[in-house]
Amino acid sequence: MSSPLSALMETMEVMMGMEEMVVETSKEEDDSSSPPGDTPALSPGPCTESGQDDNWGETTTAVTGTSEHSLSQEDIVRITKDLEDSVGLDCRRYFTLTLAVVLGLLVFLTPLAFLALPHLLWPDKLLVCGTACEGLFISVAFKLLILLLAVWALFFRAPRAGLPRVFVFRALLAVLVLLFVVSYWLFYGVRILDSQDENYQGIVQYAVSLVDALLFIHYLAIVLLELRQLQPAFSVSVTRSTDGETRQYNLGQLSIQRAALAIIENYYRDFFVHNPALLTASKSRAAKHLAGLKVYNVDGEFPATPATGPGNNAATGLAHSQSRAMIAAAARRRDTNHNELYYEEAEHERRVRKRKARLVVAVEEAFTHIKRMQEEEQKKAPGDVMDPREAAQAIFPSMARSLQKYLRTTRQQHCHSMESIQQHLAFCITNNMTPKAFLESYLTPGPTLQYGRERWLARQWTLVSEASVTSGLKEGAIFLLKCIDFSLVVTVKRIPYIQLSEEFIDPKSHKFVLRLQSETSV
Repeated sequence: MSSPLSALMETMEVMMGMEEMVVETSKEEDDSSSPPGDTPALSPGPCTESGQDDNWGETTTAVTGTSEHSLSQEDIVRITKDLEDSVGLDCRRYFTLTLAVVLGLLVFLTPLAFLALPHLLWPDKLLVCGTACEGLFISVAFKLLILLLAVWALFFRAPRAGLPRVFVFRALLAVLVLLFVVSYWLFYGVRILDSQDENYQGIVQYAVSLVDALLFIHYLAIVLLELRQLQPAFSVSVTRSTDGETRQYNLGQLSIQRAALAIIENYYRDFFVHNPALLTASKSRAAKHLAGLKVYNVDGEFPATPATGPGNNAATGLAHSQSRAMIAAAARRRDTNHNELYYEEAEHERRVRKRKARLVVAVEEAFTHIKRMQEEEQKKAPGDVMDPREAAQAIFPSMARSLQKYLRTTRQQHCHSMESIQQHLAFCITNNMTPKAFLESYLTPGPTLQYGRERWLARQWTLVSEASVTSGLKEGAIFLLKCIDFSLVVTVKRIPYIQLSEEFIDPKSHKFVLRLQSETSV
């Protein structure tokens, strides 16, 4: 949380401490006005409109002698937002953890306080604790130990995600436990502390009843938090907005936010990794077709924003005619667009098959070389044997070019770094895998968790829902899970009620006797 803030402060100091700046502006020159060897000088005065290039903002280079960091206004806004979000999440997480620890200490120290306060306040008035009373001490000790282990296993687990709202059932259980313990303290203070009860065995039994009640509340927590959601009740359809990939999942009685958490976990496991590079082909094709349609005005120019009045009819008519011309031209070109798409896809498939064949041959030759090296190293001394990491680095250059071309052709180069490929190659060498096992990670796209942690660990999701995220799933509910590149559209359907009927078939009803005669052919 401090690294973005420190980077922001350092950048501000650098921007304030800049001492020199050289601005170089490149512009086009007329062939007739400037000789090839002359260099135009920048005048210190303001530039006129005729002497300045139209693209001066794109061709201007700023060179600073002291700056080492660059930061835009969008970066400042993003860093500020990340700081605010991280501070809010950390505060809420620590606040929840503090409340849980305080409530847990109150629960476990209350029975011990019930047993210790009479000995501290009125020890002379207490009756002698008999054998049955001493046996209750063992019962309290073991029940508290069981309760401690059960609470640790159910509640004190590493959080899987940060949810936008509080978990309703967990909050209700916490309130129930708090009210329950406060009620026991009130009864203990009124009936035992004020009267200084002398029956210590009754006080011990009172503490035992408290521990038993806490155990039953823990059983209720298991039913509400764990068992209730195991029975499937809804079928959700999850569709990725960019490529339309869809999966179906069965969920139990869950709130919308917890259902969203389960869907995201299944998404990382089941959905293929999102590759935005595969979507650029269709966008560029559509832009190329639109760019190929042009409408020329041969009658004259009309203002971009026509003035109101009777003279505006001509401009409006021209705009309508241009729209109709664009639609008509697009309709005429629609018949030839499918041919272009067909040949583009055929050419792409041919290139992919060609790159794949070269890659397979290169990898097989590299693994053959590895086996030959392993056979030679078995004859060497133990100190001269090459480890799998060194072997991977030695044979990687022989397949790097073919693999790089294949990844570029299939638009997967951003999913695999050179370091990750070498690690995967060393892993395959260590476990004596085949070339096909090594190539499987690159020939077919895998789930998101198969790739580097930077592809999924730092991604933040936003839950968009018309209903409250703490409400349960309902028939026809629709909500979105949005991230930077795409969104998951979730549609909820209730699993229908299934009516099964039984039909009895007499075993003798489908038996028959085959009588064969001498002339019957079988």
